[in-house]
Amino acid sequence: MSKQHPIIAITGSSGAGTSTVRVAMEHIFRRDGFKAAIIEGDSFHRYDRLEMQRQVERALREGRNLSHFGPEGNLFDRLEALFMEYSERGGGLRRYYLHDRETAARHGREPGAFTPWEPVPPDTDLLFYEGLHGGVVTDKVNVARYVDLLIGVVPIVNLEWIQKVHRDTAERGYSQEAVTENILRRMYDYTHYIVPQFSLTDINFQRVPTVDTSNPFTARDIPTLDESFVVIRFKSAKQKIQPDFHYLLSMIHDSFMSRPNTLVVPGGKMGFAMELILQPLIERLARREH
Repeated sequence: MSKQHPIIAITGSSGAGTSTVRVAMEHIFRRDGFKAAIIEGDSFHRYDRLEMQRQVERALREGRNLSHFGPEGNLFDRLEALFMEYSERGGGLRRYYLHDRETAARHGREPGAFTPWEPVPPDTDLLFYEGLHGGVVTDKVNVARYVDLLIGVVPIVNLEWIQKVHRDTAERGYSQEAVTENILRRMYDYTHYIVPQFSLTDINFQRVPTVDTSNPFTARDIPTLDESFVVIRFKSAKQKIQPDFHYLLSMIHDSFMSRPNTLVVPGGKMGFAMELILQPLIERLARREH
């Protein structure tokens, strides 16, 4: 952690909805005029799209496990090096993963490729990471120790799978069978490298639908925010985050406390609640007041 060069990380599984938090963060950065070094977790995958497909096929033939959730599919050491470099000197190297054809065309590359490594912009107020591994800890790396504010986005697992199935079939052209097989293949890495991060987070946002999601592989649509509640768990009131629950309850209509460190809000108020909670925390970090 660093008072001079703070790091904020959003961590969540593929299809978990971390983009909702990213939008809230962008609003906060714009209102406060903070300059952030933006880091996308996908850019630390070890292989581009085509090579990953080849490596997965090879791993299956050899009886090995390989996925974007685990260490074999990622450059955890380079992510840790970036966080360490930024926390100490405000520097480091980043790149981008080009998801779609339009973005790739702007860089003169094919979809699924990476841009070259480049230095993060100078004189930034903070580093903002969004991806799968903002708090990952293994026997070789400890990314979490450099993060000043670690935020988890964790829908209940059936909702997570519904979101992934719909996204990957509609936006990325995969068949439902291929997406289902991908979910099953990644389960070992999911339980060993994704789930443990949520015991390290300072705040977790967990969306819980109020409609039937018992079979996520046959769901025709994704439950809307208005068909959900969001469970917001704070690590501990005695830790660095000391939320004013009376204020939050008064500001967020129909919210309530389910435990001494847990606030529940209507799903439609998720973005508003995120900005209300996170803005003062980010301001303290960016102004070196933590």
